[in-house]
Amino acid sequence: MAEKEHEKKHEGKHESKHHEHHHEHKHHDHKSHSHKNKKNSTDKIRDNPWIISTVILAVLAIILIATGGGVGGEKVLTGEKAGEELVGFLNQQTEGGVEYVSSEDLGSIYEITVTYQEQEIPVYMTKDGEYYLQGIVDLNEEQGVDSTDNTPQQQQPPAEVPKSDVPEVELFIMSHCPYGTQAEKGILPVVKLLDNEIDFTLRFVYYAMHPTQGEVEEQLNQYCIQKEQGDKLYEYLECFLTEGKGDECLTSTGIDKTKLKTCTDAADTEFEITKNLDDQSLWLNGRFPLFNTDKALNEQYGVGGSPTLVINGEQASSARSPAAYLATICNAFTDGNVPEECDTEASTDTLSPGFGWTTQSGGSASAQCG
Repeated sequence: MAEKEHEKKHEGKHESKHHEHHHEHKHHDHKSHSHKNKKNSTDKIRDNPWIISTVILAVLAIILIATGGGVGGEKVLTGEKAGEELVGFLNQQTEGGVEYVSSEDLGSIYEITVTYQEQEIPVYMTKDGEYYLQGIVDLNEEQGVDSTDNTPQQQQPPAEVPKSDVPEVELFIMSHCPYGTQAEKGILPVVKLLDNEIDFTLRFVYYAMHPTQGEVEEQLNQYCIQKEQGDKLYEYLECFLTEGKGDECLTSTGIDKTKLKTCTDAADTEFEITKNLDDQSLWLNGRFPLFNTDKALNEQYGVGGSPTLVINGEQASSARSPAAYLATICNAFTDGNVPEECDTEASTDTLSPGFGWTTQSGGSASAQCG
């Protein structure tokens, strides 16, 4: 299936190169710093909603101290109470706007979901308040995807990227993942610069973490814009990445909506998009609807989160500034075929996660939704 998809993409690629273009954050657990050393300015948190996650350890420590919580059989907070206290503290730091959505007891930790600036942010906390986790991995699961139970696959470590005359660059994202949008904002100037020198395709992770924000519908639109109106894809993405207003961007960029609907209806049927969205029994671990437009390639490359960069068939590691992406991609050209555009002095700024074009101040360049 993957081979057929690649063959199909290459057949018409240079006629119009743009036509073809899991459930928790990052599959590596990240131990937080001691709450005694953790400090974040109110301005930083307000400007970047994803910096909220960096104060969680201090929050929970304060909560447990205040309520007498502890470990070893002592009193600990319920998930709902922890969520309420967390939101109260974060609203003091952000001057408001954080709302509690839900909490789930995952056994030894809580998953608490909050919203801030229209972004859903899942956070994982140990019940004793000692650690904040950006992601969790079920160690009882084997690597890879089992098509019978949709077990999430583990992210494969990047391998050495092979070289080619025309590097094939694939970026796997979720349209509303803040780290996926961050990667898109960093790589789009590079893709436009290199143009026909590379073979770029925007692809989608096989499940959607943000269905309540319209992620499934948005990805279906982007899939079809790329497939049939690819000359408008980059303009559309630049508009969408500004505020996430897909409907407005369809109009402002002149997308043929009739043609788009014909394509999305066909893709919906082919990949059972609405069926997977409406039937929660089909969701990944009962929590996230499947989005299978690129399912075979997700399996082939071991994609486990958004964003995942693949160059010439291998996962590639790159920081998320245009300069970093340019260097990473240009390194994939064979000797003697490196285009002069690779000598361009690109921006070294990394843009903030989420929508908008502000520059990031600090933060991890490897964070994922997945």
